[in-house]
Amino acid sequence: MKRPPTKPAGDLMTGHDRVGVDPARAAGAPWTRREFVARAGSVAAAAALAGPAGLSPAGARAQAARPAGRRPRIALLATEVRKMSHAQHFVDRFLEGYGWQGRHHHPELDLVALYVDQFPENDLSRERSRRRHVPIYPTVEEALTRGGSKLAVDGVVIIAEHGLYPHTETGQTLYPRSRFFQRVVKVFEASGRSVPVFNDKHLSTDWNECVAMVEASRRLGFPFLAGSSLPVTWRIPAVEIPLETPLTESVCLAYGGLDSYDIHGLETAQCMSERRAGGETGVRQIQAARGAKVWDRLEERELTRRLFFTALSRSFTCRGPEGYPASFPGITWLRKNVRNPAAYFIEHRDGFATSLFMLAGLVADFTYAGAARDARPIHSCQMYLPMPPALTTLADFFNPLANHIEQMILRNAAPYPVERTLLTSGMTIRALESLYRGGAPVATPELEVAYRAPANSQFWRT
Repeated sequence: MKRPPTKPAGDLMTGHDRVGVDPARAAGAPWTRREFVARAGSVAAAAALAGPAGLSPAGARAQAARPAGRRPRIALLATEVRKMSHAQHFVDRFLEGYGWQGRHHHPELDLVALYVDQFPENDLSRERSRRRHVPIYPTVEEALTRGGSKLAVDGVVIIAEHGLYPHTETGQTLYPRSRFFQRVVKVFEASGRSVPVFNDKHLSTDWNECVAMVEASRRLGFPFLAGSSLPVTWRIPAVEIPLETPLTESVCLAYGGLDSYDIHGLETAQCMSERRAGGETGVRQIQAARGAKVWDRLEERELTRRLFFTALSRSFTCRGPEGYPASFPGITWLRKNVRNPAAYFIEHRDGFATSLFMLAGLVADFTYAGAARDARPIHSCQMYLPMPPALTTLADFFNPLANHIEQMILRNAAPYPVERTLLTSGMTIRALESLYRGGAPVATPELEVAYRAPANSQFWRT
């Protein structure tokens, strides 16, 4: 695998430098759920106590601590800011506003500090800094303290996506999400207070670091929101599976690169699967497949196959037999015409099943289908993600995520559990490990992550 230029290895925090990681864990032994739960309470508790419109007790204290009339201030930490990068989408929404509820919404907070890790030739951060007078600080710590000695912001946004970074053996990009987060936590500890944090997409490529991030948020008592746009974008149709539905299996069809888009597919499935009777219980085993083995497994599993074609019927971009755009592809056609498909087959601890199919060249959207115990009805929809520049000029699917970040900082309460992204980060790590091992099943006793979904799915309704 060709690797891009990297920063010096000494710039990465490892071993005993990891915030919240017991020295005994520095060698990489995975946390068990018993250890994890014993050390911390639920990060969703503040949101549950707050309700849909109120402040959590911590939020009321944080609001009272701000001078009367002063808007909350945030710092944004980015790997790079260029056209259509994740960081550009968030920076521009916080500075310029975004469409929301039939109007152009200007956030009720101020972006006052930036840290940018890399500056490509097409960098936009300097122009945004000059235009809106937002300083770019040379370190994470200085961005959070605004050049002082103590924390001087009311929220932190970590957008560590894109840029030139090394890869793991299994193909994951070593974006510095955990490293940024560790440095944020050290500022919190030195300042004697903490504020809400958002982390874009995965938590880390290392399971112990993922756990340490969630544990640190619990230990210091700050709201922690993470993940991608898929759970909160539009749904077509606007399906919300009722809580405690006796679901037995979920299927997601997706496209794009492994490690960059598979997390989107896993979150598409997980934001639906977590609403099943009994809630999420964690994952027992993951097995990945490539090529013809994907279709072999699909032919062996009747319900999975039914859900696959139900999800496929929700696609707006499905490619079918040449010259017959309304013709529906079957498995024989798929075997011949879909190059190098990949799939993850996930066994949950309660017997539930999740299957993710990565089908670049067949579809260019994210669709879902889930079956209840009697297989009737099948719940299905598309998580609508119109991607610029082909389908739209704006990546408006970032709008609801930006709004959730804003509301978390205003209320000091996360709208949905970070455990979802903790689990999907772990699923991604172990699924890619299975692919690296030629499709061998990977036992995942460490992924015993149990949590309950919020009553409201929080997606963008039209």
